[in-house]
Amino acid sequence: MKISKRAQSVPASATFAVSSRAKQLKAQGVDVVNFGAGEPDFDTPDYIKAAAIEALKAGKTKYTAAVGIIELRETIAAKLEKENSLKYNPDQIIVNIGGKHSVYEAMQAVLDPGDEVILATPYWVTYPETIKLAGARAKIIRTDRDNSYKISPQQLKEAITDKTAMLIINSPNNPGGFTYTPDELAALAKVLEGTNVCVLSDEMYEKLIYGDTKFVSFASLSEDAYSRTLTLNGVSKAFSMTGWRLGYTAGPLDVIKAMGRLQSHMTSNPVTFAQYAMIAALSNPDDSVEKMRIEFERRGKYMVQRLNSIEGVQCGEPTGAFYCFPQVCRHYGRSINGEKIDGSCDFAKTLLEQAKVALVPGAPFGCDENVRLSFACSLEQITKGLDRIEKWLNQ
Repeated sequence: MKISKRAQSVPASATFAVSSRAKQLKAQGVDVVNFGAGEPDFDTPDYIKAAAIEALKAGKTKYTAAVGIIELRETIAAKLEKENSLKYNPDQIIVNIGGKHSVYEAMQAVLDPGDEVILATPYWVTYPETIKLAGARAKIIRTDRDNSYKISPQQLKEAITDKTAMLIINSPNNPGGFTYTPDELAALAKVLEGTNVCVLSDEMYEKLIYGDTKFVSFASLSEDAYSRTLTLNGVSKAFSMTGWRLGYTAGPLDVIKAMGRLQSHMTSNPVTFAQYAMIAALSNPDDSVEKMRIEFERRGKYMVQRLNSIEGVQCGEPTGAFYCFPQVCRHYGRSINGEKIDGSCDFAKTLLEQAKVALVPGAPFGCDENVRLSFACSLEQITKGLDRIEKWLNQ
């Protein structure tokens, strides 16, 4: 059967591919340490699951409005005003089927063929593909470790042309584990003033920040930033609800209405009873999110310290999300147990097959010098996996 050129142009997700291979080996009885998964190892808090059960018992199993129930959109609006200093009406908010759906739908709503999207490395693997599916082109801006992989105002200014339609900002960042400071974001916002550039601000990891890091929503920086920003968030990471598939987008009314029209044909509404669980997560949080955050911070500090103790590995301390993104390129050109390591994909593949440790190569994130390790797994597993990596590299 014929396969469309559109489908042929999109590769499978690199992160899912790594997790799939790791699970395949585990099913064969192999002891694999998996640093590939981008999801918390904690269970969804009980109070959230209880809300879903109550909704099921109450018969909340029918269609809702395509954009989500009004009670949930009101809850999101209250959350954004209280926690992010952002005032949105419920009709400026749409509930999507997870963060990926939010990204895809937002781009379908605002991008046209020939548009350019400014995308700084390292970037989440889904961004380039959703840009491509919208018929637009990613304009890649290379960052470096010396600036913690953040795009500078000067780089942004030089990248903007009359074709520029969007800038993507992901802070805290996947895969980099870094976070833009309020001043850094304000400087970027200043560059955008007087342009027609839309900002897609992916804030999925906002509650997972460490040390003295201060999180700020891009849209809250100024009236100008508010008017040009689509704020994307959800409950997958902070509330350990990855499988519930719930995200949301807030922004200018005309864009949200356009997304709603698309969603009415693409998926219809998000799962009805899950929406009531999301209301509970956002309106009645207990201390479970903070407990997870504290544990992630502990694991991240340990992982970065261990990585930097390995010869030929350099890693900055994560300030958000649950990833370390070390440079390992000093080991490129080597042969380990007969296998030549010529890039991050070789590094990841050989490490998994020889040392039974799964991590994600940096090439799909735009940084072939790096690899991504998730510390959303137990400290015991982290220790075991890092021991194996150190032994493998020191052969």
